[in-house]
Amino acid sequence: MATTTTTPEAATEVAHEAAKAGMPQLDFSTFPNQIFWLVVTLLVIFFVLKLIALPRIGGTLATRKGTITNDLAAAEELKQKAVAAEKAYNDALVSARAEAGKIVAAAKADIQADLNAAIATADTEISAKAAESAKHIEEIRAGAAEAVAEVAKDTAKELVAALGGAADAKSISAAVSARLKG
Repeated sequence: MATTTTTPEAATEVAHEAAKAGMPQLDFSTFPNQIFWLVVTLLVIFFVLKLIALPRIGGTLATRKGTITNDLAAAEELKQKAVAAEKAYNDALVSARAEAGKIVAAAKADIQADLNAAIATADTEISAKAAESAKHIEEIRAGAAEAVAEVAKDTAKELVAALGGAADAKSISAAVSARLKG
């Protein structure tokens, strides 16, 4: 292996040569080569984007747009179904309330008819019992009047006898009956 020794003079000379040359990017002698590779690189990037990346992005965007459109259509359809269901619910509720009102009215009418029948039956029973009670009261009054007349006759007979008089039963009976009548 060969070794090279570098002296300080040689190092200085290399540094001066590099300083003269400047930056390689700004070396006008390499511009055509740099422009060629720039165009090649841009064309490769363009074709990669055009043939691979952009179709994938376009497909994803189309899928996304289709999904959004389908979701919006489904949401609109569900909204219409919800509105229809709400309308059907409200119609059923109104119908049920009307039916309930009819049932309540019919039940009230049935109850009123039953109540009227029960009142009529009770009135009949009360009238019958009142008539029976009135008859019984008349019997009691008649019995009491007879008992009063009998007691009055007996008392009058005893009083006449106590006062020392003699009275016959017919005259005492006639006097007590006349007095009781009025």
